[in-house]
Amino acid sequence: MIRFVICILLLLISLFTVLKAFEYHIWMLAIIATEFCWIFIIITIIALLSGFYSSKYQLAGTIGGIIALVLFIVPIVSAYNIAGSLKQNFQAAFGPGSTIINGDSNEPPYSFWNMFKSNKEVACKAIAYHTSAGLSLTMDYFPSQKAGSKPCVIIVHGGSWNKGDNKQLPELNSYLATAGYNVAAITYRLAPKYQSPAPVEDVRAGIAYLRRHADELSIDTNNFVLLGRSAGAQIALLAAYTLHEPGVKAVIDYYGPADMIWGYSIATSPLVMDSRKVMRDYIGGSYQQVPAKFAACSPLEFVSRQSIPTLIIHGDNDILVSPEHSRRLNLKLEQNGIKHFLLKLPWATHGFDFNLNGPGGQLATYTVERFLNVVTK
Repeated sequence: MIRFVICILLLLISLFTVLKAFEYHIWMLAIIATEFCWIFIIITIIALLSGFYSSKYQLAGTIGGIIALVLFIVPIVSAYNIAGSLKQNFQAAFGPGSTIINGDSNEPPYSFWNMFKSNKEVACKAIAYHTSAGLSLTMDYFPSQKAGSKPCVIIVHGGSWNKGDNKQLPELNSYLATAGYNVAAITYRLAPKYQSPAPVEDVRAGIAYLRRHADELSIDTNNFVLLGRSAGAQIALLAAYTLHEPGVKAVIDYYGPADMIWGYSIATSPLVMDSRKVMRDYIGGSYQQVPAKFAACSPLEFVSRQSIPTLIIHGDNDILVSPEHSRRLNLKLEQNGIKHFLLKLPWATHGFDFNLNGPGGQLATYTVERFLNVVTK
């Protein structure tokens, strides 16, 4: 009976490799089920090997366990499928040789065995980069681990514009610093006390600080790239398309809301998040009350033929920010002839890059590194 219960629980969890989560805590479980799927594969195999047909419950448990095992393998199979054409597709967008890093083009976009490797941690330095109305804004600065003046990636954290900080998901920061990039993970003013465009102004202040201190921080001021996740991606995109800061060469969007007008019209399930309230707090009212402000903070509205190269990364099972945002942004970039690339991950949900070595994490990191290599040359 215990085996039967375990197998059925595993089956229920495995469903989130192909279905969207429907509740906030289930969403967090879905991240684990998809990006740490190898753990569930091992657990399922152990459960299956613990017995077979000694009772009707054992048979039912076995059937459930086999189905669960197949579903837990889905992210791995899907990752290999995407990896098989990723180099070719990226080269189609950015040209021959765009997937070569340090003279090597043989690194696979995804490997099952890389799911078990450890990541190097780079020590960061906390820097106060700006003060606004008595509020000190800080950045965690991860220096490039390669000598010389190097490009700088500015990281804008997520958190529905009202929470979170620059300590989020530091693994990519260390990875990029090891690869030869300076990384500045910034804090910004949060809603509802501070509203749009305050965070974009903070990005500008961060760029200004890094430019002023470029010599001591070994920054190539001709090569800044903005990278944001979720709400931070909206901020990074808006800054990239509206500030026109010299030296900002590109922007990377991890599952960000790009069309705030459309986003307000399609509310997220209240079991996950009250998305309309979140947007009202950030923008200063409902769309009916302040339509011009919704347009003013929609990155998609500012895409033009002068926009900078853009990398978009989104999971199809995202329940916090619909992948429709990325589809719309991708289309607008295409219409304006902007170099860009959309990495779609069919199994992945919001925050999939929590595990840098998971199926989604590997594919995203591979693409980010090659995108940075191309745009900062």
